[in-house]
Amino acid sequence: MHFIELLNEQIRQTTFLEWIAVLLGVAEVLLARKNNVLLYPAGIGGSAITIYLLLKVGLFAESALSAYYVVMSIYGWYVWSRRAGEPPVKIAHATRQEWMITVLISFVGWGIIYLILHHFTSSTVPVWDAWVSSTAWAGTWLLARRRIENWVVLNVSNLFAIPLLFHKNLALFAALTIFLFIIAIFGYFDWRRIYQGQKHSPAY
Repeated sequence: MHFIELLNEQIRQTTFLEWIAVLLGVAEVLLARKNNVLLYPAGIGGSAITIYLLLKVGLFAESALSAYYVVMSIYGWYVWSRRAGEPPVKIAHATRQEWMITVLISFVGWGIIYLILHHFTSSTVPVWDAWVSSTAWAGTWLLARRRIENWVVLNVSNLFAIPLLFHKNLALFAALTIFLFIIAIFGYFDWRRIYQGQKHSPAY
């Protein structure tokens, strides 16, 4: 009941910018599920707005994460797009080397972000905020490389982000993250199905 009351109150107080950020976030994950490159312009727009919104509530690592999303969206847009004389990158499973990089981003990033938050910001949740951000960084890197496992890693981040956003009384963003968590499950199986189709395609 507290969540419903908080969500209703936040919906009433939600600004135009917040609605735009949420709608672009929904569009981004739905386009990602469909393996559509247009997820990247949607992500860039939503992340740019979210940087400002998260800074206002003191989620500094989350804000930095949104800035990282902008950079990785530009990179992913480039990787996903057809370049002259080259086929677009296909969906595939992460290699052993990519998994090692993913683990390094997650755990080394966690430590670095925590130290920055602890010593240089007023964050009240540095461990929690740092973990959500570092795992999301890793998942976004896998998404940019079009690896199926990006959905798994991103959902690790989502799983911790949901209670963090509730803790910060950002019920609308928590509800969005719950939605993203559910869509990521479908996205994982959709991408596996696309991958199997690629394997049986003569052009694969």
